Amino acid sequence: MNSSTLLAAISDQKREIKVSVKLKQESQRFTQLLFNALFDQGTDAAQALRELEDLFLVIRNLACPEKKGKPCKTWDDFTEIIPELFCSLKKDAMAIHNNDPAAQSIEEVYLAYPGFFAIAIYRMAKEFFKLGLPLIPRLMTEYAHQLTGIDIHPGATIGNSFFIDHGTGIVIGETADIHDNVKIYQGVTLGALKVKKQLQNTKRHPTIEKDVVIYANASILGGDTVVGENSIIGGNTWLTESVAKNSIVVNSSKVEIISKSRKEDE
Repeated sequence: MNSSTLLAAISDQKREIKVSVKLKQESQRFTQLLFNALFDQGTDAAQALRELEDLFLVIRNLACPEKKGKPCKTWDDFTEIIPELFCSLKKDAMAIHNNDPAAQSIEEVYLAYPGFFAIAIYRMAKEFFKLGLPLIPRLMTEYAHQLTGIDIHPGATIGNSFFIDHGTGIVIGETADIHDNVKIYQGVTLGALKVKKQLQNTKRHPTIEKDVVIYANASILGGDTVVGENSIIGGNTWLTESVAKNSIVVNSSKVEIISKSRKEDE
């Protein structure tokens, strides 16, 4: 293919699908700077907030070109909820500190726990999601996903004192509804029972009521599935129906331990 034909093909592609890599890169920079502004002792919060407002305008104009040059009302709306956001994230950090015997200090939770980073970015992105900004909230949580392996859709609803331990491989879908004081472990999926485009805008992911514990690699699927409060879902469980409150759900597959010497004698 000669260069002029190739350039014409690329030009046609760009007219059809308008992708901005800069939007993704700047959204990642915005997300990390926002986290630093709220938590890092070495970051000047006033300077960071000024930079964030400018950066926010850049990504908003890239995501919503029709709003370019108009007042940045949504940034002001976001800054108003920062005190409430702090309160919510403090409860998440305390939940991790109080439940994980390996956590030696609250500072360790803020710096070394991928679960806390993923929750923090989710809660920030959720506020932009509620403000109706397209794509930016998704890019923010995807940034946390890249760094932690924890995939939380900004449309999900998550209550107070949410505890993620380890975290790698966790997936929380767009319409999942998680109530207060829920604990989940690595590999848990709160997903859809069916993946069909026509199910968009319907509740496809489960509801987890308060004080539920979900152990590693459990999969809970379906928008009608409700896990009743104070229940325990065992590891490797596959659950597609509701369970009453105070239930214990276990995977009954049998694990057999055989002595190597006995096996050799057979």
